[in-house]
Amino acid sequence: MTKKSLAAVAMLLLASVMLPAQTLTNLNNQPPDGAGIVFLLTDGTVLAQGNQGQDWWKLTPDITGSYVNGTWTQVASLPAGYDPYAFASATLADGRVLIEGGEYNFGQFSFTNLGDIYDPVANTWTNLTPPVGWEYIGDSPSAILPNGHFLIGRKFDTRMAELDPTTLVWTPMASTGKADWFAEEGWTLMPDGTILTWDVLDNPNSERYITSEQMWISDGSTIANLQGPPEVGCIPYGGGTYCPPGETGPGILMPNGSVFATGATHQGEQTGFTSVYTPGATSTDPGTWTPGPDFPNGDQAGDNFAVLLPNGRVLVEGNSGTLYEYNGSTFTATANTFGGSMIVLPTGEVLYNGSQVYTSTGTYLQPWAPFILTCPASVTRGQTYVVFGKQFNGLSQADNFGDEFETATNYPLVRIVNNSTGHVFYAKTHDHSTMAVATKNIPTYTHFDVPANMETGPSELYVVANGIPSPPFNITVN
Repeated sequence: MTKKSLAAVAMLLLASVMLPAQTLTNLNNQPPDGAGIVFLLTDGTVLAQGNQGQDWWKLTPDITGSYVNGTWTQVASLPAGYDPYAFASATLADGRVLIEGGEYNFGQFSFTNLGDIYDPVANTWTNLTPPVGWEYIGDSPSAILPNGHFLIGRKFDTRMAELDPTTLVWTPMASTGKADWFAEEGWTLMPDGTILTWDVLDNPNSERYITSEQMWISDGSTIANLQGPPEVGCIPYGGGTYCPPGETGPGILMPNGSVFATGATHQGEQTGFTSVYTPGATSTDPGTWTPGPDFPNGDQAGDNFAVLLPNGRVLVEGNSGTLYEYNGSTFTATANTFGGSMIVLPTGEVLYNGSQVYTSTGTYLQPWAPFILTCPASVTRGQTYVVFGKQFNGLSQADNFGDEFETATNYPLVRIVNNSTGHVFYAKTHDHSTMAVATKNIPTYTHFDVPANMETGPSELYVVANGIPSPPFNITVN
């Protein structure tokens, strides 16, 4: 990438939430150094990389829960020598944020193997040693597995490694059957724990990783080719010469279990294509692909962001700066912008480029929401508790870019609203039972730390996943 570019159930359900008019609202307090990539922390704040690269900032919503009226504060900067752009990343189950590699370091092509982990409690970055023998990583695909481990594929070949976030020990993973290398590919976590990708080099084929078997299986042709031609010529670097195979767009798992995959403009074509993946009957059965709508007006989504809105539609950013909503059948252009990152907020809004909030119309269906089964009826400020329920991780990773900038939000947040004042507080969550998606009736839980400075008295507690809240649970805060 370049610096410039940073079915049946669906129709029935999504038709019920289609309404006109979406809005973009400027934040009253703009990020002091802009905002590149952003992460949703498990205490409801947003972590953003400043445009200078090494500086990082935190957006905190106001006392009413508004991000539009939120405030920015500077947090710890990255250590000397590391100023990455286009890296692998994740919010971990313990609440820390991991970044690994970078296509650029200090604005220069480097495919660095440096990495760091941010601890929001200690406000510190800690160096992350790369997998043994991985001298170059750059912009590599990655995902958090259901067990909370971080899986990454090396872009220059088919090597894979899994990181245990507790021990920070890397374990080599087999990639038996992989048809091509990982360069420019994106990964989408499926409900069965497998990982779907559509090949860039071996286009238009798709593959899926069976984690338990450490093997890739063929998942058929995307039919509509999602690969765009290389953006630059071959690039010399310390490990040799890299010839980019092209680009593709983000993919989002939807509430009905299908994946909406977007692409860059294929060589010889006039616009970017899309395709919809429907899983097979079992984890090892291949799925099927059906071409989706083409991007209008010659647009495309190569190296761009997409999110799953709470209403079940997919919001995709085109290279033109146009935002489109996909309703399970068609594209609708909803706003014209200037390009930037996107992430789903706990309010159901989308933070765009760290400077605006996108609000869509419609709402979620109740079966999509988390549900609390048990929670302490009385909690004390400064103490840690466990809340149990179902579907705490949402139906999807909800946020996707593709081969880098992974900012998935499939983890539970805890929001506490004081009955008397209506003031909103987020309790930091950590050590979730799973990082899977669409867990449905499987019991789930998370730990939450009651803020020491929050208001006391009768309150309502919500578990929120991907911007969708559970029904409230009555508690008393002491």
